[in-house]
Amino acid sequence: MKDVRAAGLFVAGTDTGVGKTLITAGLGYALRSLGIDVGVMKPVETGCPTRAGRLRPLDALTLREATGARDALDLINPYRFHEPLAPMVAAERSGRHIDVGRLEERFARLADRHSVVLVEGAGGLLAPITKETSCLDLAVKLKLPLLVVIGSRLGALNHARLTVEAALHARVPVAGAILNHFHVDRSAARTTNLSALSRLLPVPLLGEIPHLSSKKGQALWCHPLLQRLLAPHLRQLLPDVIKESETCA
Repeated sequence: MKDVRAAGLFVAGTDTGVGKTLITAGLGYALRSLGIDVGVMKPVETGCPTRAGRLRPLDALTLREATGARDALDLINPYRFHEPLAPMVAAERSGRHIDVGRLEERFARLADRHSVVLVEGAGGLLAPITKETSCLDLAVKLKLPLLVVIGSRLGALNHARLTVEAALHARVPVAGAILNHFHVDRSAARTTNLSALSRLLPVPLLGEIPHLSSKKGQALWCHPLLQRLLAPHLRQLLPDVIKESETCA
C-alpha cells in the first residue's frame, strides 16, 4: 500500500446516531458549493435496509447525493450489512470478514480522484471494525485529522472528553468538535453542554447545531441554517483546501 496523505477529514462521533452523516453531508455540500471536488467514503455501514434483494447503504447514498460525487457505490461504501450492529459483530454474524487493507485501497483511489475526501466513521470512535482495528485505528491508517460530532444530551461531557482524549493519546490530530442537537431536548444539559465543553475540551469547539427540521422531501444537509453555521469553519477544518480553491478562483 502506497503512502497516502490526502486532504480530508475523518468524521467521528461520540456515539452512534449523533448526526455524523448530517455533518459530513453538510460539509460536503458546503465545499461543493465553493467549487471544490469532494469525495466521500463510508467504509462500513450497518443497519442497511433491503430493497429488491439488495442492501441500501442510506448514509453512503446521502453523502454521495450531497456532494454530487459520481464514484461507484462500492468504492464509497465497500462493506454494508443489514443488522444494526458494530461493524465487527455485523460482519461475524453474516459470515464475512472486513479487509482493512481493502478500505485503505479504496480510500487511496478516492484520494487520487478528488481534491478532498470526507470519511464518515461508524458508531463511536472506538467502535470495532475488526478485532484488531477500530474507527480510530482506521483514521490513523488513512492519516486524516478528526472532526468529532458530539451528541448533545446528558452524558455528552463524558463522551466527548473520552473521545477526544483517545484520539490525542493515539496522536491523531483533532481539527475540531461540534455539538449537535440530534433530537428535541428540553433538559438542563441542552442549555449547559456548549459552555461546559468549551471549558473542558483541549481542541477547538466549533459551536452547536440546533435540532433541524425540514419540509417533506427536502434534505437537511442543505438546510440554510446548517450551511450558515458550517461555512465560517471550513478554513479552520481544511485550510489548505480552502486556500487552494481561492487561489484557483
